[in-house]
Amino acid sequence: MLVYVLENEKKRLRCTTWFRHKKENENLINNGIVPGILAYDSNIPIGWCSVAPREDFQVLENSRVLERIDDKPVWSVVCFFINKDYRKKGLSVELLNAAKKYVKNNKGKIIEGYPVEPKKGNTADVFAWTGLATAFRKAGFKEIIRRSETRPIMRFIII
Repeated sequence: MLVYVLENEKKRLRCTTWFRHKKENENLINNGIVPGILAYDSNIPIGWCSVAPREDFQVLENSRVLERIDDKPVWSVVCFFINKDYRKKGLSVELLNAAKKYVKNNKGKIIEGYPVEPKKGNTADVFAWTGLATAFRKAGFKEIIRRSETRPIMRFIII
């Protein structure tokens, strides 16, 4: 299994049919902006992780639960997609590790995530698009603050 930074390659974009806002992502890529990380099994895309500087996600700036906790510059992991045949196999942890490397290569020092943590049992896949806190913990992230019972803000400090 390979994990790659999504690059300005139309062949990769055509393969990523799961993009929620495909046209918006095409525009980002065509303007030279990297909107995330892709995971492949051979040449088949199987997973996606969106990562960028927090300022790129206006919805975070407007959220009461996910508002900034300090004025430090952070990169944010805001969503995942894992092909159903590859779920529960550790792919989200691999994507988080690739996101950490990508942020480090871009001189970032802090990467932040906003996963869900179910009160009990499993979370339906449809509600896990921001990732699960267990995956973030396995990737070395630490909980910094929790303003909602099920939504911790977690960080990884890049050394």
